[in-house]
Amino acid sequence: MKNPINLDGFIQIAIVVDDVEKAAKAWAKLFGVPVPEIMDHSQDGNPNVTYRGKTAKYGLKMAVIPVGNFVIELTEPGGGESTFREFIDKHGCGVHHLGFEVGERRDAIIAELEADGIDMRQIGFYPGSSWTIVDSEDALGVNLNIKPKA
Repeated sequence: MKNPINLDGFIQIAIVVDDVEKAAKAWAKLFGVPVPEIMDHSQDGNPNVTYRGKTAKYGLKMAVIPVGNFVIELTEPGGGESTFREFIDKHGCGVHHLGFEVGERRDAIIAELEADGIDMRQIGFYPGSSWTIVDSEDALGVNLNIKPKA
């Protein structure tokens, strides 16, 4: 690639689970840390998030565990179509994506991945940054989250 993803930009391992409370307790016990807060995101449509090109409308529960220079993100998909629901329906629980902060090269990296047949699956914007899940399961065995900044 002309714009390779730098390994020092690794920020996240995202795991899709069927019970986020149970998974958060198990991970906290494993690491000897407090059980993280469970965030419950509603199923309302969000014009700042798209899934396969359409405005996303889905729910999920999430917990984040800081681990050194990266986080483990646990996600339990709720109702509605999303990359997380698609993954768990197809594969069951498991590693959904690896996240990388790539700075200003985000658009160039996404363009190169798309040229290689790896399409954008889900895109979200929030104040100060964004996230893009690329559909790299077939090529890499896992999806990627390409972020301009964390």
